[in-house]
Amino acid sequence: MAVPPIQRSLNAPSAGPSAGVRFPWLLDSVLGLLIIVALPLAIIAIPNTVSVVSGLLPDGFDKLALMRAHGLALPAMILTVPLAAVALRHVKVPHMLLGGLAVLALADAAGGFAGSTFLVAVLRVLHGVGAGLLIPATLVAAWERPMALRAIWTGMLAFSLLTAQALALWPLDDVDDWRVTLQPYPLLTGIALALAAVYFVVWLLLGQRPMPMPRASESSRLLLASVPAVGIAVVAISTASEEWGAGLVILLAVLAIVALLVMAYLGSREGRTLAYVMVAVGIVLLPSLAQVTYVEMRGLGGPGLLGGPGMTGLWIPFLVAGLLALAAAVAVRLFAGARWLVPLGLLAMVVGLCSVRVVVPAADGLVLVIPFTLLAAGAAVALTSALSQAGIGAALFGLALCFPGVLAGYLLATGVQLKMLRGVTVAQQLVDRFVGTLHLWSLIGGFLVVAVIVLAELFTRRAAPVVEASSVDGEAASSSDDLASSPGAEVAGEASEAAAESRALGGDESLRRRPRSGADAVEVPAQPGAGDEDWPTGAIPRVSVSDPGNDFSGRGAASARGERASGSGDGGEAASSAADGAVGGDAAGTEGAAEETGPVPPVPPQAQSPEDTASP
Repeated sequence: MAVPPIQRSLNAPSAGPSAGVRFPWLLDSVLGLLIIVALPLAIIAIPNTVSVVSGLLPDGFDKLALMRAHGLALPAMILTVPLAAVALRHVKVPHMLLGGLAVLALADAAGGFAGSTFLVAVLRVLHGVGAGLLIPATLVAAWERPMALRAIWTGMLAFSLLTAQALALWPLDDVDDWRVTLQPYPLLTGIALALAAVYFVVWLLLGQRPMPMPRASESSRLLLASVPAVGIAVVAISTASEEWGAGLVILLAVLAIVALLVMAYLGSREGRTLAYVMVAVGIVLLPSLAQVTYVEMRGLGGPGLLGGPGMTGLWIPFLVAGLLALAAAVAVRLFAGARWLVPLGLLAMVVGLCSVRVVVPAADGLVLVIPFTLLAAGAAVALTSALSQAGIGAALFGLALCFPGVLAGYLLATGVQLKMLRGVTVAQQLVDRFVGTLHLWSLIGGFLVVAVIVLAELFTRRAAPVVEASSVDGEAASSSDDLASSPGAEVAGEASEAAAESRALGGDESLRRRPRSGADAVEVPAQPGAGDEDWPTGAIPRVSVSDPGNDFSGRGAASARGERASGSGDGGEAASSAADGAVGGDAAGTEGAAEETGPVPPVPPQAQSPEDTASP
């Protein structure tokens, strides 16, 4: 009997540059620390705190012009985030992380030498650009790693927006130089830069794993998201320069919010919920907590950040709320497919805004644990749950709408303040009006979040859910958008057609395993099995559908059913690409494996041996 060709074992890792991927926990640990340090560092760049140290400015400084220059960081950030997200199609994520932190470090170092309004404006723009590079890069870096890292990212984003104003004000307590506003945490910037360098080295040593990236159509949508960002930035700069009236500022802020909600609707169906949540969190969280922080400052009768005799400082409720937000985000990963967690988290934010009206102002900071926790944990739950239903392109699109939402929220809060503080001349009346502005803003924010809940339910009810697929090593996960963007998705469709054909043959074993040869043969990456954790990325063995030892009927049937049920549009692409997660892989890595090891030939049909025909 003829001996068929010997095939390579599916569990045998091939030698190559990626064969050293043995310690993925090392990369995950460094990345987790980097997210915990870098995200707050990026968000701290948003607040404009120079007015707090205006008494330290030397003679000859135009204080109003300096405040306007100091406020350029947020407009620079909202323009950088969508452009950086598009650039990630061509720039490696570790390179962008290093570049963003290097820009922040440069701005911090030069901040100690700032001596003019123009230089302050340049440095604040650099702060915004560096932060705008960091935020999408950390999201993409966490995307294809274990789910816990994505939860840490959303939890840290909620915590950073909650504490940004307080952390920006903390270094200004009892300072004697106004330039501290330009370099609030230089040591933290150095630590983050060192972590980014370690992450880059580990990424190189462990095989330069490919990162997910948005598709070409999603890149176009990201560029479209920069249009309202430009408009809101121009309005914000003009408002600060032209001193427009309160009514006009409120009108422009409302139009900006409506534009962002329209852009959220124009996103992909599976990412529409996330876009709405990002807009709501951006508009409400940081602008609300900035006002709460100012009201609770020691000069206005509050405990301040560090507290005082018989008073608990604000740092305790901030720390408790941040830890609970992280815990809530990680817990949500246990219910990744539960869509009801999104409105639940947003409703928690509404309750937190209502509690602000009840407990603020407070003479002791401990009671503020209630509103801070409801706001931070609610935002973390809503963001984490919505993120689990979207692909990487939709996630970056929602992120591109979040920070224009922050600026729109600042504009609306400023307009309300101008309206409430008009004609005030007495100090106590100023404090009372300021508190009244906070209470009114909390009411407005609560109604806005409720409106977002309604819009999300109305416009995303029929959106097809995205099934997250496991990566090759069984730890990282990629979304259906990543799979749909790779050539492997087409292979999955052909495999499903082959399975449907085998079912149509009536279950006959010989017909089901009839080999396909020539142009009809289709090669697909092998399905992960036992020992897959040892497979290096980009060196996955390839097997043929015609291999009698590989029956794709079960997985192919699931794919075929997914294609029939998926419909058309984005939902159809998501369902068909998510049907078989292991088939989707990176095309470049697979081709590299074929070049190194050579394609494994399919087993030919067994030839008749001369011995079988020999007469006894």
